[in-house]
Amino acid sequence: MKPETAANLYYRLALVLTRLPWSWLRALADGLAWVWGRIDARESRVTRRNLELAYPGMPAAERQHLHREILRTTARQALETLYLWTRDPARNLQRHLRQRHGQDLYDAALAAGKGVIVVAPHYGNWELLNQWLASRGPFAFVYAPPDNPAGDAFLQRVRSGDNVRQVRAEGPAVRQLFKVLKDGGSVAILPDQQPKNGDGVFVPFFGIQALTMTLVNRLAQRTGATVLFAWCERIGPDLEFALHVQPAETGIADPDLATAVATLSAGIERIARRDPAQYQWTYKRYTLRPPGSGETDPYATARHPH
Repeated sequence: MKPETAANLYYRLALVLTRLPWSWLRALADGLAWVWGRIDARESRVTRRNLELAYPGMPAAERQHLHREILRTTARQALETLYLWTRDPARNLQRHLRQRHGQDLYDAALAAGKGVIVVAPHYGNWELLNQWLASRGPFAFVYAPPDNPAGDAFLQRVRSGDNVRQVRAEGPAVRQLFKVLKDGGSVAILPDQQPKNGDGVFVPFFGIQALTMTLVNRLAQRTGATVLFAWCERIGPDLEFALHVQPAETGIADPDLATAVATLSAGIERIARRDPAQYQWTYKRYTLRPPGSGETDPYATARHPH
């Protein structure tokens, strides 16, 4: 089956699924989260280990409760995203983006013509954020294409739009982003996934050294673009979100790379701490360890406590 044909099939299936009432989809997501916990699926194991690393002083009972909440919001976020992808973006923003904080800040930065770098951590629903950015004008965002060509074709379909330019995170991506910013455009980057060795530096994230990308800082230093943090935070159980746009600390463009990347990581952490259940704790953030530290992959020995 051709990738485009498979992508069309995936879309039709998503369309059928998301025509169910949201209350049903929410219950389905909660059931999926329960199964993850019951069988101790990968999502459950990785989340548990991340919470042990990031919140070592948290009482066990509190950590177990947060673990359950993270699985629930992760499953809901997956179905929320399918729901948003299969509906008109303008309708989504009108019905589901209930609050907008800092929208004028973004519009002013874009109007200044010096380029805007939107730093969007994996918090809340970042796909709704993409739809909001597209509503303000053309923008480009970086994404890691799935290994499956059909999956990539599906993403191209559901994320496409007149104002959306999807840039694959490979070879020429950085040159494309530089050009967008030099032309006064907007670029969105998800900053909290582990880069390859050589493409990042180790800085603290929740007190643990984490390999963190240098792309945001290099773009900011070389273009002089305004750097803003942005996220769509869940504020209710029924597809209710609040947009937040805030300026990054000036240190994010510091000539000293370690200072700049540490500033980026601290900004991500501040957002994640707003409501830890909305952050993507199912991702293995700490697999690579600092050279010479003697540390090993902390997920390699993660097991169910029972």
